This record gives sequence, structure tokens and C-alpha cells, in this order.
Amino acid sequence: MRLTPYHAKYYAYELTKQSASNSIQKLASTLVDAQVDLNPHQVEAALFAFRSPLSMGALLADEVGLGKTIEAGLVLSQKWAERKRKILIIAPSSLRKQWNQELADKFFIPSTVLESKAFNNHIKAGKLNPFEQEDQIVICSFHFARNKDSYIRAVNWDLVVIDEAHKLRNVYRKDNKIAKSIRRALEHAPKILLTATPLQNSLLELYGLVSIIDPFHFGSLKSFKQAYTQLSEEGFVELRQRLAPVCKRTLRKDVLEYIKYTNRIAIVQDFTPTTPEARLYYEMTEFLHRPILYSLPASQRKLVTLILRKLLASSTFAISDTLRKLADKLDAFITVLEQQLYNTEFEIDFSADQDEEQDPAFYIDQWETADDIPVGIESMTPQDIPVAQEELEALRHMHHLSLSIKKNAKGEALLKGLKVGFDQLEQQAGVNRKAIIFTESRRTQEYLVELLEQNGYAGELVTFNGTNDDKASKSIYKNWLKKHAGTGRISGAKSADTRAAIVDYFRDEATIMVATEAAAEGINLQFCSLLVNYDLPWNPQRIEQRIGRCHRYGQRFDVVVVNFLNQQNAADQRIYQLLNEKFHSFNGVFGASDEILGSIESGVDFEKRIADIYQNCRSEEEIQQSFDALQAEMESQIEERMSLTKQKLLENFDEEVHEKLRISLEESKTYLNRYENWLWNITKQYLNGNATFSNDDAFAFTLHQPPAAHIEPGRYKIGKYITDAYTYRIGHPLAQHIIQACKNQNLLSKHLVFDYSGTQKIVSILEPLVGQSGWLRICNFSIQSFEKEDYVLMAAFTEEGMQLDNDQCHRLFSLMAEEQPNAVYVDQEVDNRLKALIAKQQREVLQENVERNATFFDDEMTKLDNWAEDVKNSLEIKLKNLERDIKYRKTEVRKILNLQEKVAEQRKIKEMENKRNELRRNLYQAQDEVDEQKEKLIDSIEQRMDQQTELAALFTIRWSLK
Repeated sequence: MRLTPYHAKYYAYELTKQSASNSIQKLASTLVDAQVDLNPHQVEAALFAFRSPLSMGALLADEVGLGKTIEAGLVLSQKWAERKRKILIIAPSSLRKQWNQELADKFFIPSTVLESKAFNNHIKAGKLNPFEQEDQIVICSFHFARNKDSYIRAVNWDLVVIDEAHKLRNVYRKDNKIAKSIRRALEHAPKILLTATPLQNSLLELYGLVSIIDPFHFGSLKSFKQAYTQLSEEGFVELRQRLAPVCKRTLRKDVLEYIKYTNRIAIVQDFTPTTPEARLYYEMTEFLHRPILYSLPASQRKLVTLILRKLLASSTFAISDTLRKLADKLDAFITVLEQQLYNTEFEIDFSADQDEEQDPAFYIDQWETADDIPVGIESMTPQDIPVAQEELEALRHMHHLSLSIKKNAKGEALLKGLKVGFDQLEQQAGVNRKAIIFTESRRTQEYLVELLEQNGYAGELVTFNGTNDDKASKSIYKNWLKKHAGTGRISGAKSADTRAAIVDYFRDEATIMVATEAAAEGINLQFCSLLVNYDLPWNPQRIEQRIGRCHRYGQRFDVVVVNFLNQQNAADQRIYQLLNEKFHSFNGVFGASDEILGSIESGVDFEKRIADIYQNCRSEEEIQQSFDALQAEMESQIEERMSLTKQKLLENFDEEVHEKLRISLEESKTYLNRYENWLWNITKQYLNGNATFSNDDAFAFTLHQPPAAHIEPGRYKIGKYITDAYTYRIGHPLAQHIIQACKNQNLLSKHLVFDYSGTQKIVSILEPLVGQSGWLRICNFSIQSFEKEDYVLMAAFTEEGMQLDNDQCHRLFSLMAEEQPNAVYVDQEVDNRLKALIAKQQREVLQENVERNATFFDDEMTKLDNWAEDVKNSLEIKLKNLERDIKYRKTEVRKILNLQEKVAEQRKIKEMENKRNELRRNLYQAQDEVDEQKEKLIDSIEQRMDQQTELAALFTIRWSLK
């Protein structure tokens, strides 16, 4: 007894059928392929985004940390599987690489990041529109999307995902050029918007986001203001109902039943700078306070000052080389001036000090404006040389002072902080002894590695930065390639594979990773539970990104966060207080909330405010006053004024929400198990003799003879997070080859004897059929209407004429069978009966399809009716107010005795009447526009409503059950 080609053909069609939008089966094959843990709220969100083929998209607004990227990934992965591959992702610049890596790692989908250089290369190569990519997703930034909006508009997109979509929420404002440009470019495209903060300061932000998805969901901005600015309880209910079809939000408290979040434990390690360090800090501070600095480029003075302060706070080794560079550049420029040569350019290279993730060029447009450019090297003249010489001497002196400092107090404190952190970790049974140390400077990174190697950690370290081109990293990468040769771990992208190799080495070999900001995004360190902020960013969002590498879903232990505090620096102490007490960055279960992070946007303005305090405040009293003002301002920004509104509009009050999510989880797992078994069985049947299959539950096999040239031999395995084999999945080229080959088999009608007595499973619905025989036909039925849907129809009956139900037919094929050698003859009577049973199922499916499409149509018409009502109400209110004003002025004009004034007033009344008449015409015109939109929708639906059907018989068998 074995699986037969008939089993394989049936499984192949089940694995590839396209299901209705509102069915969990729609996502089943995608969920099997995706390298993510199955969370029901994410499945629910993906289905919500699919809910209607007429929908223009959805706003997915889960709280921070619930995996909106995964939700969007499931949707676009399904589109990809359906070969709808014109997909665009618009994200902040800093998240482009992360999206690129997540798509590859979790969904096996290729993508390309499109920026100026790549775009121009495509144009030079003769590609008219670089956004038109074949078989890869396009990723770009908001600014790039705005600059290339005409190219984006020219593409017929299957799906557009906008990450951090709250950046566009003020699209309703006239001055918001980027958001308006992106909205215009994407008018025709279905969109998914992702944001944890859809509503921050005003209900108009919700209006703005929804208008990007669908301009016909609400009326005009005026009508929205009139209807919802002053919300009554009834108004809340109405607006909530109108948002329900387009917006979905899950809270962290909703998922605590199946996602266990661990705690954050903060440790503060104090240190006191040595006398030489304190002297260098004082001299550097005085230097940066100078009103004129010729050693800095004027156009970037604020930004360069920030960088210098951060390098100084990081380590004397980080600032030392920069001081030398500044002095050398200034010295060279003075020489040029003395020789009266003016054809030189001034540029400071921070590449050895700052990591590439903090490249100054990235921030220039956010930090400098034409109004605040001070005097700098660009404006130097020969008359300025004496002042510049004095400045050069100060730079040389500070450089020599920095070179004389061999030990840093914070470095010594790191050794203590690590010990305290590891001691705290060891209180948790089974925790890994792993720590990641973050610094903002690559020179500090080198210093810390040397310090730790000299103090008991030699051989336990690994580094991570923007280039990873040191000798040790290259060796780790080379060994990783050898280890994973012949598996699916190797992507072929060297930078991504190097990052993966270093993370694997940290997990399996090293104790401590010393990392720059390059490690703060896009890597998963949930196996590490000790994080050290050697240099503390001033931006709370960057702190969350860092801690989020470890404190994330899947982390089984409390995460210890160590921070360093300079006891002699009042500003440092106030920054820590603000981050800890107001932003809740270091303690608790969740860290900084979406409310808080959303209130500061990118955090750059917050950094600017702190930089200004350092730059402008001399005394401790001034520092305290400035921080008091900043704290009061932040408290007003993150107050709860919008929380109640958000709660009423966006949060789920259904008491059965937990039960619904549990049912969704169970249903999803059922389909996953079924699909994995189908894939496993079809593979075993097809590769019989060409592969060795494991006898355990590992779902693993070794392929000896590949069926096609593009398929690699080696070990394959079905499952998640596989490192020792190729990840075998429905979308894998080998699986696709097998599925297509099985679907294409031309199978004769034969007798199959199914073995129930030999199976260990108890299948109650089959027991009455034991000892009986009959006939069975399987057909594939496709409907092309609003969307394509496939159904595997099964018709069967016994020799006595008893009809088998669908479950019995499906369960027959869960049993092994023996295929009898000779073909069997299907007589006319049997054929007619099987045809009648299939025809009946066809009618039932078609009726279901019609009813479902009617629901989709009703939803669209309701949306348009609401939009029409919005437009009409807005104009009617305006008309009513104008009528009232005209009536009042007519009454008042009778009281005027002066004829000239009376005539002038009558002219004004006439102008108002003209405006009233125009509004009346607009009202009719608006109604015409509404009717036109409805007509377009009806025409579109009429064209798609005609059900194109196709029925293909897969095979007919005579069956017996023994």
C-alpha cells in the first residue's frame, strides 16, 4: 500500500487552488511558506486586508511590537503566489534594508531598493521606468517616491505597502507636498498602510490616512469637520462604523494569552571622569561655545557640533582622531590663504569615527537651514588668519591632551557594569550568558574590544558595524559559507550573509557582541538578554530600536539594560531622567509606548532640543531650567487628550475578541498541518527512488537526483527557522516543479483499493464504508468573477447507490491505497450520475459566489452613499448659512437711510445671492458626480459579475475500502 499518482494529483490541486478573499484557506499556503510564528491576530489582519476584491486597501494599526510588517508580508506574499507581482513598498530610509532582509528571510521574496544611483543606472541601461521590475518587489523611501511620483503613477500596481504611514497623516493640509504627491501617484493602486499611531493630535489625521487609501470613503475635508469635529456619543458610534471596514487595530493586552512578554530591568552604572578627561570635556565645551569657528563648515555647524559632543561623550579615543583631522584641515586652509590660493574645498571625513548608519549626510537636510548658518571656514579671508591660528593651537592642544589619556573612566565602569549585568542574568534559570554592547563610534568599538580582551573576555568577543570588513568578520563569514553550503541559508547577497554569519557566531560561539548603530535594525537577538548602552542615544526611538533587538516576541527571559551615568554632568543626568521616567525606555514590560514614540515622530527635533541645551547653557541652573521647559513641553505633547478618542474609535470592545482569536489560531493550525502533510506526501510520491526520506516526524529528505537543472541536490526540510538544510516549502522551485508535474499527469480510470484496516488512524466517517466499493470523480472548478476562485469538487457513491459526502471523499485520500494494474471502464450510467453530482456542487458554489459578491457590492454602494451624503450635507449646511446671512442683510439694508450706502449694500447682497446660486448648482453637480461614481462602480461590477467558469475533470476511479 502506498500513495498513488491519484493522491498526488488531488493534493497538487488542493495546494495551488485560489480561495475566496474572506477564507482562511486564502492564506494557507502562504502561512506554510512564511518563516514566522503563527499568531492569530496577524492572520486576522491579513484576512482583513483581503476581505473584499473591491476594496482599495486597509489601515493596519496594531500597537507597537505586534508585527505589522508580518501582517503586510502575509498579504504581499499571497499576491506574489498569485503572480500579482507589481508590488511597491514605501518606507523611511532607515527601514529600507530591513524590509529587503525581512522579505528574503521570512517570505523568500526577492526585492530591490531603488534609490538615485540604482535608478539612474536603470535609465542609462535603457529601462524607461525603473519602477517596472520583473519578479522582484520595489522598495523606496518617502522622499524618493515624491521625487519620482510620475514614474510610480505610470505603473499598474497590484499592491502598495506604506510603512510608518503616520508620516503622511497630514496630507489634508495644503502645505504637505510629499504626502499629496504620494497620494496622487497611488490613486489607482490598492494600498496597505502600516502605523501604530494613526491618531495622534486630531481626528483629521484619520481622515488624511483614509483618504490616501480611498478618496471616496469620506467626503470633503469640510464635510468631515462638520460631521465629526464635535463628537457626541452617537457621532463616535457612526464614525467607528465607517472606519470599521478600512481600519484594524489590535492591542498588546488582547494577545497576552498567546504572546508572553518578558520584563525589562534597568541598571545604572555611575562613573566619574578622571581629571584629564574632565579637563578635555571643559576645554572642548568652551571651544564649541565660540561664536566663530573656522575649523567647522558653517553650513553643517550644528550637526558637526552634535557629532563632536557625542564622540567626546563616547571616548577620548573617538574624539582624538577627529580633533587631529580638524586641526590638519584648518592648518591646510590657512596655508592656502597665506599663498592666496582659493580653489580648495573643505570637507571633514567622519567615516572612521562614526558608523555608516550615522553618516552626517543622512541628517544634513534635517539639521541645517539657511537662516542659522554661522561664520565658518567657507567665509575665511587672509584677515582672519590670526584668529584661525589661535583656534588651530587650541585644537592641537586638545588633540595632545586626548592622546595623553590612556584610560577612560566609563570604560572601567563597563567592566563593573558587565559583571553586575551578568550577575542579574544568572538569577534566571536557563538564560544564555550573552551581552550586546552598543556604541555610536567605531573608534570606541575598537577601544572596547581591546579593553575587554585585556580583562578576561579574550576569545569571547565579536564585532558588528556598518562594513564588517575586519579580518575576524571575514573569517566568520568564510566559515559560515562552508557550514551552510548546500542549504537555503545562503542568500548570495554578501552584506546580508555577513550579518547573518556574525549573528550566528554571536549566538553559538561568542559571549559579547560589541556593536555600532548598524546592529540596531533588522537583526534578531532574542537569544541575548543583556544589553549595554555604552553610549546612550538622545533619541528615544533609537533606544527602542536597540532594545527591540533583544526585548521582542520570542524572548523567554527578562532583558537587563545597563546604562552609564556621568556623575559630573548635570545635562547627562537630566537626559537619563527624561528617557527613563517620561519615555519609560528602560523598565517595564513594553518600554516606550506608541503614544509617546508617535508624539516625537523621528526624534530628530528632540535631539536638536538637547543639542541646543548643551550648546547654549553654561551654568547648571540654566541646564536645569532648560530641561524643565523641555520636560513640560514633552508632557503636553504626550498627554492623554486623544487617548479616549482613539480608544472609542479604534480599539476592539468585543468581549469575545479573545475567543475569536483562539478560534482563528486553531483553524489556521489545522490548515497548516493539512498543507504540510499534502506537500510532504506529494513529494514522497513523486521523488520515490530519487530521494531518501526520514522515518521520523522531521519532514526531512535528501535529494539525490534533482528533477531539473535549476534544482540543487542536498538535504531539504519542511518547517521554520531551518539552518541545516534547504527550507522546503510550497514556493520552493523543487516543490513547484513537483506540483506542476503532478497536476499535468494524465491518469486513466483505475481501481484503487484504500487501506483502512492497516491505518493507525480512527476515521469514524469512513467506518460504515469498510468492505464497500463504488465510483469517485474529482474535478477542478474555477470561477472568474470579482476574483479568481478554485474549488476541488468530489463526487462519489457506493455500488448500492448511496452518495458519499464531501468529508468522506476527502478522508478517503488520507489513506494509503493499492492501484490495480488494469484500467476500468466507466459506463454511461455511472458517468451520468457522477456528472449530475458534480453539476449540483457547481450550482451550490456559484450561488455562494453570487451571494458573497452581492455582499461586496452592497458594501461598496454603502460607502458611496455615505460619501454622497457627506458631500450633500456639507453643501447644504453652507447653503443654509448663506441663505440666513442674505435674509439678515436684507432686513438690515431697509434700516439704512443713506441711498449710496443702501445701493452698496444691495450690491453685496447680490454677490451673496450669486454665490448662493453657484452653491445650488454645485449641489446638483455634486449629485451628478455621485451618480457618475456609482455608475462607474456598477459598470465595473457588471463587467466582472459575469461568472466565467471552467470545469476540468482530474480523474475518475473505482474505489474499494478494506
